[in-house]
Amino acid sequence: MKVLTEAELRSARVSPETESWHVSRDTFVTPLAREYLRDRGVALVFDGHETMSRTPVEPRGGGPYVDGVTGERLPEKPENMTHLHGSVLVDKTHPRMELRGGLDCLQAEILLLQEECRGPLREDLEDLLRFVRAILGAEVKEQPLRGTALLGLSLDEVRRQSHSVREVFGMDHPVPDGSMGRTALQLNLLRARARQVELAAVRAFPAGERPDIVEHLNRLSSGIYLLFCREVSGYYQRKGGQTDG
Repeated sequence: MKVLTEAELRSARVSPETESWHVSRDTFVTPLAREYLRDRGVALVFDGHETMSRTPVEPRGGGPYVDGVTGERLPEKPENMTHLHGSVLVDKTHPRMELRGGLDCLQAEILLLQEECRGPLREDLEDLLRFVRAILGAEVKEQPLRGTALLGLSLDEVRRQSHSVREVFGMDHPVPDGSMGRTALQLNLLRARARQVELAAVRAFPAGERPDIVEHLNRLSSGIYLLFCREVSGYYQRKGGQTDG
């Protein structure tokens, strides 16, 4: 994934006369680079999708907080707003807040299932938890995600195995059924929750600004599907794990 930094923009001598700065959809633009362009009234464009106004909003009034949409300075944090990053505030209904809430709920559901499990499945759930926390941290800190592994597999291998169930598990893609047991059904629910969070990420970054986050969430649901297949195929039982399902 490409990264656009403030240093790169400075070396390119971007000036207020520059109409726009074009980057590919898979480029991660650092917060300082965004601020650098915004201060000069230069539009940031992802493959033709304009995401920043050329005319910067002049801060009005004074105060330690900044409205992330209007640029207005606020003397205190309103109850209906929350921190996007630093002193920048947005409404609690902002799409990125929906994404953060979804990731928070996903962690809570992983922990509940983990409490019921023992052995290898519990360890795999711990790895899922680590993966979700890495995604959340990258979103909040506005930092890129770089090649995070999942279940000891590369992201490409997670995708491959999730599409090759017969090869990996010796069975067809399992269709969720009430007779599968509580643990399998909880894993299936967790997979569905991960899909919902992935959609929240697409809504939060409609211009494709964070392809790394969307990709990791896609692989997360695939990874949970692998756990579901492992449970249904008897993998964890053979490994000596115990569940309450």
